[in-house]
Amino acid sequence: MTQTISGPQQIPATVDIRDDEQATVDTAELGQLLLGRWAHVRRVARELVGRPELHKIEGLTHHDHRRRCLDQLHYLVEQKAVHRAFPTAFGGDGDHGGNVAGFEELVVADPSLQIKAGVQWGLFGSAVMHLGTEKHHEAWLPGIMNMEIPGCFAMTETGHGSDVASIATTATFDPATDEFVIHTPFRAAWKDYIGNGAIDGRAAVVFAQLITNGVNHGVHGLYVELRNEDGTFKPGVGGEDDGIKGGLNGIDNGRLHFTDVRVPRTNLLNRYGDVAPDGSYSSPIASPGRRFFTMLGTLVQGRVSLDGAAVAASKLALTAAITYSTQRRQFNASSDLREEVLMDYQRHQRRLLPRLAATYAAAFAHEELLEKLDDVFSGDHDTDEDRQDLETLAAAFKPLSTWLALDTLQECREATGGQGFLIENRFASLRADLDVYVTFEGDNNVLLQLVAKRLLTDYAKEFKGVDFGVLARYAVSQAAGRTLHRSGLRRVAQTVADSGSGKKSAIALRDEDTQHELLTDRVQSRVAELAAELRGAKGKSQEESAALFNEHQNELIEVAHAHAELLQWEAFTRGLQQIKDPGTREILTRLRDLFGLCLIEKDLAWFLMNGRLSSQRARTLDGYINRLLAKIRPHALDLVEAFGYGPEHVRSAIAGGAEQQRQEEAVEYARRHRASGDAPIDEKTLLARSATERKARKAGRARAKR
Repeated sequence: MTQTISGPQQIPATVDIRDDEQATVDTAELGQLLLGRWAHVRRVARELVGRPELHKIEGLTHHDHRRRCLDQLHYLVEQKAVHRAFPTAFGGDGDHGGNVAGFEELVVADPSLQIKAGVQWGLFGSAVMHLGTEKHHEAWLPGIMNMEIPGCFAMTETGHGSDVASIATTATFDPATDEFVIHTPFRAAWKDYIGNGAIDGRAAVVFAQLITNGVNHGVHGLYVELRNEDGTFKPGVGGEDDGIKGGLNGIDNGRLHFTDVRVPRTNLLNRYGDVAPDGSYSSPIASPGRRFFTMLGTLVQGRVSLDGAAVAASKLALTAAITYSTQRRQFNASSDLREEVLMDYQRHQRRLLPRLAATYAAAFAHEELLEKLDDVFSGDHDTDEDRQDLETLAAAFKPLSTWLALDTLQECREATGGQGFLIENRFASLRADLDVYVTFEGDNNVLLQLVAKRLLTDYAKEFKGVDFGVLARYAVSQAAGRTLHRSGLRRVAQTVADSGSGKKSAIALRDEDTQHELLTDRVQSRVAELAAELRGAKGKSQEESAALFNEHQNELIEVAHAHAELLQWEAFTRGLQQIKDPGTREILTRLRDLFGLCLIEKDLAWFLMNGRLSSQRARTLDGYINRLLAKIRPHALDLVEAFGYGPEHVRSAIAGGAEQQRQEEAVEYARRHRASGDAPIDEKTLLARSATERKARKAGRARAKR
């Protein structure tokens, strides 16, 4: 599953930071590259989300915001913006990658709209489409597509958030009536945080433990009607409103419960598991565990779309903050007449430019994830391994991009001072709405734990079936490697190679192969050490094995995080190879280097303690990052312009040019005031003159005495 760069390198391994100071960014070429494979779909979606009809209106009550979002779903249907992923037989395009590419742009208009649309078509509709069969498609897909059937995706329970396999709602087959009986056995089994659950949902795909002939066959989805035409619950169905949340208040999240609710046997979405009239169960997938993950895997596009939406939010925030930072002036450090532009301060560059680099890395990685999703869902590459890779990549990238979005929004808010706190500039509003993305579709830490388990599984496969001689040689090589690193021999070799020169250390650090080696080794070494620690779990009791795993849980999540960062770095590097314009490629290479070196700086203690870096190179790192920042700074506006979001998308007052106008007005006022001769004398100037005059008189007296 680990991705590596293969084939001949199409870009130089090093770019001298002193070369070609006149390099510029071709924003048109870069913008086209960032739009990716589904550029046309993104352009159409951005034209749509730029319309006022879809924009969030700040200050609405949650009741009014909910009504507006529901109306907007009907507007999306009218604009034929929701059909892309559905089968052509029902008026769709069967374009899975394009569907997600367009859908994630809705976050630009209003995150509540994006998520509510995702509930209706990305979860409810997709569950019917991917888990159901032809008869289900014919019965329900048309109504789902045109909003005649607003629906819910009823999986999460109060007592089992991310632990879907342990949900407690049951669907027990009754052969006497040819029906399933849906039942909520206790309060913690209520379906919770269900989008459309409080008001709008007329039906739901309810996930429950399927029981027939006294056997529990695990979690399956069933189509269940929730409400009558007048909005009242059907018999046996109950629920309540989740109420006001910390964000996303355009969505009517609610709780649902079921008391012996009967649905026809044919309402079971039976693509992966079916029950005959006599109660016998059948499935094309014999393994219960594999069947469970296959069913959940068909819904992975939710994580993929959250990854893309989070990247889009980071782009919006950086566009506004960097635009403002190149216009706003503060403190006259180098001139009495003109204050400094915020973006010229090194600290400001440190705050925004590394996050810009990380956003570019996340954007390139997301495009590759989107292509992987399309390959799998289109059937072009749909093996078990392909599906596992897709699930693992989504579980790796979604945590990093959603955490990055929250971090970027907060830093942009702070970097724009009190202006950034105003709702009109969107940082605070977007951050509130995106807060829950880190636990949506799987808690980020749980997802990274899944990634770590996959890494350990792949590591174990490398040695499956090998003979003793191979293992012995590997053990020797591992021991030699540990000796090399931990004895300091590698650090000594680096110091000798650099000859104590900071310049040589910087050249080594900016080398593409060096960065790749360091970031790869950080993952591979940790995986090997964890595998060795956890190997002792075999033969232990379940309780002892769980305790051993828990002792290393934090390390597992950290190595998965490092692995995801490596994949982003590699995706960024592959993106560079697609750039034809030399100046753009040079500047983007610097941005990629900034991303890589900031990753190394963040984990510098590990690289030093484990002998991967000499102290000489470690000391050079901070200064070289600062030089990179200074070289990237002149191109900051071009780099955010390439994101392709206009004023109708950013909708931030401080990015609209008002600050530039204020600054020009202030300068013109000061110029005219000084020229008029009416300007008062500054007290400091008066004191300085007095001091100069005193010194002159003192010097005159001294000369007179001589």
